[in-house]
Amino acid sequence: MRHIPNILSVLRIGMVGVFVYLFCAGRHVAALCVYILAFLTDILDGYLARRNNWITNIGKLLDPFADKLLLVAALICIYIGKRQPAFLVLFLLSAVKELLMILGSMVMLRHRVVVYADWFGKIATGLFAAGVIFSLLSFRYPHLVPYDFYTLLIATVLSYAALIHYGIRAFLPGLKADADDQKTQGEQA
Repeated sequence: MRHIPNILSVLRIGMVGVFVYLFCAGRHVAALCVYILAFLTDILDGYLARRNNWITNIGKLLDPFADKLLLVAALICIYIGKRQPAFLVLFLLSAVKELLMILGSMVMLRHRVVVYADWFGKIATGLFAAGVIFSLLSFRYPHLVPYDFYTLLIATVLSYAALIHYGIRAFLPGLKADADDQKTQGEQA
């Protein structure tokens, strides 16, 4: 049972190929359904892993890899489908952020620092999902066009805020401790 979250992550990795195939075949609604199913498996595997304490080292690698692979594949497909420079910029910004996250994770791993997802990252993930859903729907419903781009733009900005926040939490833990000490001293005075 404890391997269910990892199995869901592996299934999500497989769904990336199905998503890309359906998108390239022009079956945007089917691709949307696969994307939503993959996103729901992400929520489910995280919930099960935390709730049942089924967190494994392989799961710590598989889950974010599957998430990043799904997002990058979706952003590439959206750019290819829309052929608009603004979507290319969003893809490149997201790719740079993911590269920075990978490099930062390697540094944190070397220093044995563990940083867990916070609300910046969770909100950015939710907005990326909404942006991808709007984008896929916009191929069929053109009136959604401005909403897909703006949602993805806000998600990208929040993902950079999360990156900065993770970096502060990981490498400058003394800042929070110092602020808490000053607040405590101020209350005692």
